[in-house]
Amino acid sequence: MKVLLLKDPKDNDSGPDPYIKELGLYGFEATLIPVLSFEFISLESLFEKLSHPECYGGLVFTSPRALEAIKICLKENSKSEAWSKTLKQRWNSKPAYVVGKATAALVEEIGLTPQGEKSGNAEKLAEYICSREKPNSSALLFPCGALKREVLPTVLGEKGVPLESLTVYQTAQRADLQESLGSYFSKQGVPASVVFFSPSGVKFCLQHIQQLSGAVTNHIKFAAIGPTTAEAMEAAGLPVSCTAESPTPQGLAAGIQKALHVQNC
Repeated sequence: MKVLLLKDPKDNDSGPDPYIKELGLYGFEATLIPVLSFEFISLESLFEKLSHPECYGGLVFTSPRALEAIKICLKENSKSEAWSKTLKQRWNSKPAYVVGKATAALVEEIGLTPQGEKSGNAEKLAEYICSREKPNSSALLFPCGALKREVLPTVLGEKGVPLESLTVYQTAQRADLQESLGSYFSKQGVPASVVFFSPSGVKFCLQHIQQLSGAVTNHIKFAAIGPTTAEAMEAAGLPVSCTAESPTPQGLAAGIQKALHVQNC
């Protein structure tokens, strides 16, 4: 049975994408189509703020892209040297709050220790942060995307935990998305399941998928990587057949297996 994953490939090149690999263990033939392109902005401002850890109580990351922005900053020799010699150690005395394993892994790559990675979404991370931070303490620095949800800033604001947001990337639809979707459906037909990995994916892909699958759209099991994406699907009038219990390859594969009633061999 075919599964279409609407996500970017993993950031490194060591072997197959973990979602394709895990779904393969359940007998699914998964294909990945990248949906989003990213433009990184305000990088000088980002590094200026990173250069003054004494002004902040810690860091908050809810997207791997925010870490990519930092890694781009650190490609410059002078900035990389400043980070490795003093800044990394000074930031390590403060918490680096994250959502999910992918973001946590990137935090570790820049030499910091992530906290809260099991939260799974912004709502739960906000609760975790509020349980550990005192009201009116130093602000947490939050590098984020232009399309960030307001859940985390709102919850922290209600609890009096200061948060300083800085937009470091913008999200757009990939130029070749419509062509890639058309090619997939013409060559492989209508998949048994389509998985959305972000509200942006729903926004950019849903109409194309409905046009390409036509009358059999109702036979597709639509899946979400997490509750935020599921909400976006429901808001678009799309039935959600499964939401992964955790935003991991294992959580998604188990959910799709259940939704498609497939026995694991």
